[in-house]
Order: sequence, then C-alpha cells, then structure tokens
Amino acid sequence: METTRRDFLMVGTKLLVMTAATASAIEHVLAGAPEAAQAYRTADHWWAMLIDVDKCIGGGHCVRACKTENNVIDEPMYFRTWVERYHINMSDPDHPLVDSPDGGINGFSEKYAEGDGKTFFVPKLCNHCADSPCTQVCPVGATFRTNDGVVLVDKDYCIGCRYCVQACPYGCRYLDPRTHTADKCTLCYHRLTKGMAPACVEVCPTGARQIADLKNPNDPAHEYLRTHKIQVLKPQMATGAKVYYNGLDGAVR
Repeated sequence: METTRRDFLMVGTKLLVMTAATASAIEHVLAGAPEAAQAYRTADHWWAMLIDVDKCIGGGHCVRACKTENNVIDEPMYFRTWVERYHINMSDPDHPLVDSPDGGINGFSEKYAEGDGKTFFVPKLCNHCADSPCTQVCPVGATFRTNDGVVLVDKDYCIGCRYCVQACPYGCRYLDPRTHTADKCTLCYHRLTKGMAPACVEVCPTGARQIADLKNPNDPAHEYLRTHKIQVLKPQMATGAKVYYNGLDGAVR
C-alpha cells in the first residue's frame, strides 16, 4: 500500500499530539494536580509546618476549617487533620490518657480537674515526609511527592489498594468511601500554590500552626527552628517528617 505525503504528515501530527498528551500527564503527576499561579515555581519552595503545642487550645477550628475547605467526607473518623488531648498523671507519666472526640472537631469538654496532672493538645496531620513510606509502596505511582515537598494523591491513578494507608506510620491516611481512593492532608496545596496559607493555619486563633517555606531564607521559620526545642513524631522511623513540633512531650506517640 502506498503512503502519500499527506498520510505521512497526518500520522506524524497524531504522534506529536499523543506525545504531548503523555508528557502533560507525566507533568501532572510529577508537579501535582492542583492548578498553580503563573508565577509559582515548585523548585523555589520546600514546604513544612510548625506546630507549637503550648499554644494549642484544642478549639477544633483547624479541624472544621479543613473539613470545609477540602470537602472531607462529613462522617466521624474521616479527617485530614485532627487534635488529640493528652493527660499525664504524674504518678504514672509513662501511660498518658489520650482522647480525641470526633477528631476534636467540636473542641473538648472539661474532663480533668485543675492541678490533677498535665493536660495538653496535639494537632496531627500528614507529615509530608521527605522519605515517605507511602510513596514507596504505591504500586501505580498515585501517591507522589511534588518538587516542593508536598505528598499528594492523584485520584485518577489511585486504585484503592490501601497499601499507603497501611504503610503510613502516623495513621494519616484513609480510603474515601465516596471515591474509593486514598485521601489525606495536602497542606491545602491548592492554596499554597496561589500564595495562601492552609485553611487550618489561617483560622488558628492562637497561631499554634504556621506554614514554613524552608527554601525561603527570609521565612521566620528558620529562626524559630533554631531557637526552639523542635521534635518530630516517631523520629525512629526516619521518614524525614516535615511537621515540626515545639513543646512536644515525650509521652506523645
């Protein structure tokens, strides 16, 4: 069969379109699904979060804002971020009492008498690990880390196998029953890429949460990290967690 010049050009055009589409899909996965502002460059940022435990009052503002902003399923036990209350009885400091009613979304009622031990609140969320176990176990690459250090889930690729849910040492992932795909905190990436703070940071009345861009030399987070006793959850896991806590008690798991 003879191939005309027109046929040859049409085939070439189709190949170019397919190649461009493939490249676009790859870029989508590597750079992150949320649309970024035109001036935003992922290579210029490296995101983390600072949490000052001493400032957290357990009001639940962050949990409510996260649910609303990110359309988190409106059912108990589904949270991208939650708050836990720790109570340490000085007679048994190694066994704290921990509760988190409805993820702390409505705050905490009085439970412990003043002076009866030590009570404090610990917000928790995805730690956006530099060496995240979840990205390592995902069989299809649906869970990935962006160039600016945020761990995301591409729901178009996720097959709902739950491997990442099991691999996360912080219990920060769940399977969304609406989509049957993995879901978790994204640091409100759709806001970050537009120069806005995550919803939980924006509504915190005491400033207990702060977003940090570790590639920005002018970010006050650098001074904060140098001048405070900073810890991460489960450091023995060596995940490169990027949620940094100030005032974290050793009893917190």
